[in-house]
Amino acid sequence: MRFKRFLAIALAVFILMAFSGLSFAQDADPAMSMDSEVQADNISGAFDLERSVKRALEINPSMTSIRAQLQGSKFGTQSSLGSFGPSFGGTYGYTYSNRVSTSSGRHDDWLGSLNVNQPVFQGFNLLATWQKAELTEESTQASLTNVELSLIESVQANFLSLLKARMDVKSADDSVARLESQLKVISAFYEVGLKPKAEVLDAEVDLATAKQDLLTAQNEVSTQQAQLNTLLNIPLESEVDYVGELSHVPFELTLKQCLTRAYDGRPDLVIGQKSVEIAQKNSTIAASSFYPSVDGDWNYYNRGTGAGLNGGGSYSTRAQEYWTVGVTASMTMFEWGADYYDYKQYEETVKQVEAELEDTRLNAGFEVKTALLNINEAADRITVAKKSVEAAEEAYRMAVARYQAQVGTNTDVLNAQARLTTSEAQLSQALADYGTAISTLYVAMGEKNLGLTKAE
Repeated sequence: MRFKRFLAIALAVFILMAFSGLSFAQDADPAMSMDSEVQADNISGAFDLERSVKRALEINPSMTSIRAQLQGSKFGTQSSLGSFGPSFGGTYGYTYSNRVSTSSGRHDDWLGSLNVNQPVFQGFNLLATWQKAELTEESTQASLTNVELSLIESVQANFLSLLKARMDVKSADDSVARLESQLKVISAFYEVGLKPKAEVLDAEVDLATAKQDLLTAQNEVSTQQAQLNTLLNIPLESEVDYVGELSHVPFELTLKQCLTRAYDGRPDLVIGQKSVEIAQKNSTIAASSFYPSVDGDWNYYNRGTGAGLNGGGSYSTRAQEYWTVGVTASMTMFEWGADYYDYKQYEETVKQVEAELEDTRLNAGFEVKTALLNINEAADRITVAKKSVEAAEEAYRMAVARYQAQVGTNTDVLNAQARLTTSEAQLSQALADYGTAISTLYVAMGEKNLGLTKAE
């Protein structure tokens, strides 16, 4: 009978603890926005830059990893919050004595007990630990943004490289077509005795070189497509329709505007600030040893000579079942400086991470300045390269016309063709560098511009 009462009390306390702990718990399984398997198979249709980046952010393995880390930090916050609540425990045991008890006349002694412990004051340890867990969660959230920015930069850089490679393929293909046309003209002149065999051989050599350049450019396209497939978690054998063109969208933000946005939005600066605050909480936790620890306890005991905790023998009712409640304060008075120097160590760590945060801030400004300079340089190169292409095209037309009129040389034509190919390559490189510099600047400012649209 008393055993049943013991179990009933234990169950009641357990239920009370469970309901009281609801305030410390939250839903641990957040809903995912999209099913990853559906996303993995959804590769139909055209993929422009923005859609490519969005897909990478949804199902790239690095994003899955950092999301799991963030969820883990949320559990850590809930765990530290739960430390504020009471803890519940119990014991149930049997002791046999070779000496007969004078009170019961038995060798058997069965004991069941319940304990509820409530921390009252732990020298600010519990509070600092919970605040530290919250800061860790916020830092992990900033780390998630940091991983997103890194992934965005990688996808955009590879996408721009793919577009450049396609421009190079077109340029190389045009070069081959021009050289084939010139070879036909030279061969016709040679057959009627107007040009020497050496000019035909020169044209054949240049054509072979152009074909090799074309093969190299085509391989670069395949390589960039494979890299994009990897970043987007798409099977390498899948054919994906990546669409887009390199363009020159004017960038109008000033250095001051960019720096302001960077200092406000860069996740590494947020992480640095949270690291400083976490170090300060560690210092508070270390200092908690300087304070007393206060706990409240409620204990329930039930003793008997049988497994059911029944009294039996001469056990009195008072002796069989009773409870206690009390408050205990404890404090370590001296540890030979271990606690003091531990605290001083964390104080120095605070100074260290503060200096690291300032260094991160300086590097952030440098990255923004460098990216903005690269944008301006690439923009100037685009302007020059466009004029160069126009001049090279006209020079090539004139060289071909002069050669066909028998007033120019084959060398003039081949040189003009080579300069045209070089000018086209310089233009595609300048356009790619411009887009890459803009992508780098947005990442340096801590902003996610998925499609590299015009800055606002």
